[in-house]
Amino acid sequence: MTDTNGLHLPDLAIKGFRGIDELSISRLGRVTLLAGKNGVGKSTVLDAVRVYAARGISHVISAVLLNHEEAFPVNDETGKARYQPDWAALFNGREITDDVCISIGPADTTKQLSIVRTLLNEEQASFIERILPDSQNLHIDALKVVYKTNEQLLPLAVYLINPVASQALGTTWNSVLPTGLDRVVNQHAPPAGIVSISVGPEILDKNLFLNLWGNVVLTDHEERAVDALKLMFGNDVERVAVRGEESIATSPGLDPRQVIVKHKGYQRPVPLKSLGDGALRLFGVALALANSRNGFLLIDEAENGIHHSIQRDYWRMVLQTAHENNVQVLATTHSWDCVTGFAQAATELEDVEGVLVRLSRANGELRAIEYPEEELAIAAEQGIEVR
Repeated sequence: MTDTNGLHLPDLAIKGFRGIDELSISRLGRVTLLAGKNGVGKSTVLDAVRVYAARGISHVISAVLLNHEEAFPVNDETGKARYQPDWAALFNGREITDDVCISIGPADTTKQLSIVRTLLNEEQASFIERILPDSQNLHIDALKVVYKTNEQLLPLAVYLINPVASQALGTTWNSVLPTGLDRVVNQHAPPAGIVSISVGPEILDKNLFLNLWGNVVLTDHEERAVDALKLMFGNDVERVAVRGEESIATSPGLDPRQVIVKHKGYQRPVPLKSLGDGALRLFGVALALANSRNGFLLIDEAENGIHHSIQRDYWRMVLQTAHENNVQVLATTHSWDCVTGFAQAATELEDVEGVLVRLSRANGELRAIEYPEEELAIAAEQGIEVR
């Protein structure tokens, strides 16, 4: 028996998004592990799903681009320097032209999200010109995001005609639109998105970590998060708490809040961070699973910090919790130990479907090879290389 009913994405199609010209994955599971060589496009798939889940809302697209340092240094309307996302980097080929289009979603095209270049109408363009200084030197452009019957304009691509900067950078120089202008231009609110939490290769940001913990403390999810630590330390771990208040004065740049663990091996509570990156990673994933209920959890380089000896138990925790919380998980790896642990856990849990997808490129074409549970079991037993 499998639990594919109710998945936000039972399959996946991506066109024109960043480094992906075209990709089709015919089957996703409750938990899908993407394997493949470095640079093949695994993380780009996670970025695409993140944009789809947010229904293309501007701040999520900005976050994806800024995370990859796809940005230009610019001065905002107050004269302060900041970084503006390079919107062209969102498209395959890194150019925004009339014929380019991004589409992300299930194979059913009526349920896909699309992003295309468009022009503002005369009223919208006139409004922007009135509120921006030096408008005679501005070329105003926009992106149109379409999801089902909803259309949203992102008037985010505004290019300041600057010959010196253009010559130096080989492109036009991005200017910055006032915050929230897209809400003014659009008459209707964007469609409601799907909860989506991303866990990158690095340790979770401390503020996000503490916010996720605050949402589960004194709930049933708190015990499961603590149980995740027991995969490493057994019953020596008893409790987890946060010590310190954010408002307490301290040295500049030092956050006084601290996640502490009651551990039988120590007389006093110890900082979770002192137990190693593996402990932080395990606890962070458990918290993210609890907070992404009915949504997506995206884990990049899932093997990071997780010792090969507990990979099987780690994936059992992910699969079981995803099933109970109705979370659809997509994760990436290039570790054989991670693939083996995933295969073992997925084949043991009959009521939760785990799917392995290997991405590879041949003659410039990105291909997906899917390994359902029955094939995973054979691969795991015989040591067949599927990375």
